[in-house]
Amino acid sequence: MNLSGKNVILTGANSGIGLEMLKLLLSKGSRVLAADLRTDAVEALGNANALSFVCDISSKEGVDLLFKKAREKLENVDIFIANAGFAYYEIIDYEDWDRIQRIFDTNSISPIYSYQKFFRRLEGREGVFAITCSGIGILGMPGYALYGSTKFALNGFQESLRLERPNNVRITVLYPVAVNTGFFRSASDTEFERPYPVQEPDLVARKMIEGIEKGRKKVFPSMLFRFALILFSIIPPIKKAYWRSERKKLDRFLEKTGRKI
Repeated sequence: MNLSGKNVILTGANSGIGLEMLKLLLSKGSRVLAADLRTDAVEALGNANALSFVCDISSKEGVDLLFKKAREKLENVDIFIANAGFAYYEIIDYEDWDRIQRIFDTNSISPIYSYQKFFRRLEGREGVFAITCSGIGILGMPGYALYGSTKFALNGFQESLRLERPNNVRITVLYPVAVNTGFFRSASDTEFERPYPVQEPDLVARKMIEGIEKGRKKVFPSMLFRFALILFSIIPPIKKAYWRSERKKLDRFLEKTGRKI
């Protein structure tokens, strides 16, 4: 797909992978409705094709507003990139319905509802629905029970959606490993060690945009992670050793916070 002249909705556009994807889309001549809870970084780009929109996509009303704005500014939408999301790094030793609801609303329910809106808006035209999932949506990790469950749900959604989607809709899903952005810094008030390996956001964004251009179904920016998944399936003890290593990081985090499992 040639991205020049394409109209794009991008959520989570103000930082991290989203901001890097925005820059690439603009460089290729796309017009982008760039949505986030704040848009100072989007506006700092000073690009007329970057249409900033402050929006909370964690609710039906927020997503409805986003599509209303898209109708006003873009008319047709060719590509929707569901990139917004956040994580908790923690242990589940509490009861808090609202905390669970918040992360599922943002990471799982919002992309699913956005697809419904996008599909209806296409009215038979060709379009691409792209999702930032996560390596943790395939491989569970200690400290990320809630975050992982939202991404496993999203991964299950896209897998089933592929079996029933109409021919005019293409789906591209990104599976990044840990990325060197503020994403992990916001996952806990206490500093913690990120999962191995860690990649830079510009590389991850470039792989995703290339994936959209080339019509790829799935994008794995880390070849090491992709190889590891194969290795883990063939030699399960290696997977257990990796999990033990990541569990030690969680134990060190709990030591810092004075909490125990």
